[in-house]
Amino acid sequence: MIRVLLAEDQGMVRGALASLLGLEPDIEVVGEAGDGEEAVAVAVRERPDIALLDIEMPVMDGIAAAAGIRARVPGCQVMILTTFGRPGYLRAAMEAGAVAFLVKDSPARELAAAVRRVRAGERVIDPGLAAAALSAGPNPLSPRERDVLVAAADGASIGDIAGRLHLSEGTVRNYLSSAIQKTHARNRIEAVRRAQAHGWLPGRLPGRPDGGVT
Repeated sequence: MIRVLLAEDQGMVRGALASLLGLEPDIEVVGEAGDGEEAVAVAVRERPDIALLDIEMPVMDGIAAAAGIRARVPGCQVMILTTFGRPGYLRAAMEAGAVAFLVKDSPARELAAAVRRVRAGERVIDPGLAAAALSAGPNPLSPRERDVLVAAADGASIGDIAGRLHLSEGTVRNYLSSAIQKTHARNRIEAVRRAQAHGWLPGRLPGRPDGGVT
């Protein structure tokens, strides 16, 4: 049996995936999680063969969870299954140790087949997304520029951002200016939106429950 962990913050979607995989004679869902931190804990406890993770989860996103699982349960292979097929997400997921990246609008029958292929040692990447990732290039933002954009996503003032990140206001302005230039945006809110659209920022941003920018 292929032992699978499911991590998805939407209970109905998680239940549907568990039911789908449960129909397969050689796949067993041994654990479920509603956020990335819980996914790491369940992986450590259950030691699954494969962790199937969403990206946009609360507490800890799927990419951070993938890195945590790979570090603490090296025998577990990580698959990303997400609504958001953004090139930057694919690159970040691969860097975190994921070996598969599928979008949720893929045909349902392909999921079980992908689980078997990963268990057999293959990489499984959505072909359209792989092509888009190659054409998009690497993430141009530095870690600090990403931090500043995330902090700016809810409309915070320069002073508020500086306080959150323990930086001077002048340093925050410099990082924002650089990020705006790199994203070819007109202002910081547009820079946040463009960076998020490319998958250059964490999956869930402050501001709205759906992770969008206010």
